[in-house]
Amino acid sequence: MPLQPAPIEKKTDIPEGVWLRCEGCGEMLYTREFEEMLRVCKVCHHHHRLDARTRIKQLVDEGTFEEFLADLVSTDPLQFTDRIPYKERLQQIQEQSGEKEAILVGKAYIKGRGVILGVMNPAFIMASMGAVVGEKVTTAAERAVEDNLPLVLVTASGGARMQEGMVSLVQMAKTSAALAKLDDAGGLYITVLTDPTTAGVAASFAMLGDVIISEPKAMVGFAGPRVIANTIKAELPDGFQTAEFLLERGFIDRIVERKELRSEIARLIDYCGK
Repeated sequence: MPLQPAPIEKKTDIPEGVWLRCEGCGEMLYTREFEEMLRVCKVCHHHHRLDARTRIKQLVDEGTFEEFLADLVSTDPLQFTDRIPYKERLQQIQEQSGEKEAILVGKAYIKGRGVILGVMNPAFIMASMGAVVGEKVTTAAERAVEDNLPLVLVTASGGARMQEGMVSLVQMAKTSAALAKLDDAGGLYITVLTDPTTAGVAASFAMLGDVIISEPKAMVGFAGPRVIANTIKAELPDGFQTAEFLLERGFIDRIVERKELRSEIARLIDYCGK
């Protein structure tokens, strides 16, 4: 009977999590270096999406973020069910993300400048806007008026949350009205658009900033390209939903690399006298 070759043992000297693949160019990146570069690819400069806590850690002075409305949670006004009941979906994503909702709001300092800060979390049902997101944005605007502080909102959203139906859609009007009061009070409102900022969020508070800045190559728009093309029956230009395209047409004021965001926000606050 012929001898059978001994099975080859697969060996690896690379612990799990040491390397990851860039979503933009496919290059393998050293995780530690990737984190040091604020999760931006050193090869193609693709700005990877961030959860809200990581974004806050990158933006604010260490230990200064004081969250408010932390216990506010969504209800199920329509008793909605798609693949699974909405209540069950909320419970799952809360357990997975460790967050109760799709936005964090609070008071913080950015390079010594006091701000009211809101940061959307794309890891929570793609940061879709329901009643809680609308309430938190509205409260943040009201706190900015009360405390006479600039309001900074970092957006990243797939739009209105379908599971809340009309309740989610009215948040567009609610947040816009609150921001109008901030404007009437002479407050400063800065929006930072990140990938993606779309639909109901783009059509409301994301594009109402006194100054609108964006990370490079962020997708910014209302509906998807196919929906728009089918609606207007016209061929769309390449890259028409990128921050760069919108900058050329005056919808965005500046495109800012992630590593420069802290300094740029502080500079804008000083320039605007807030």
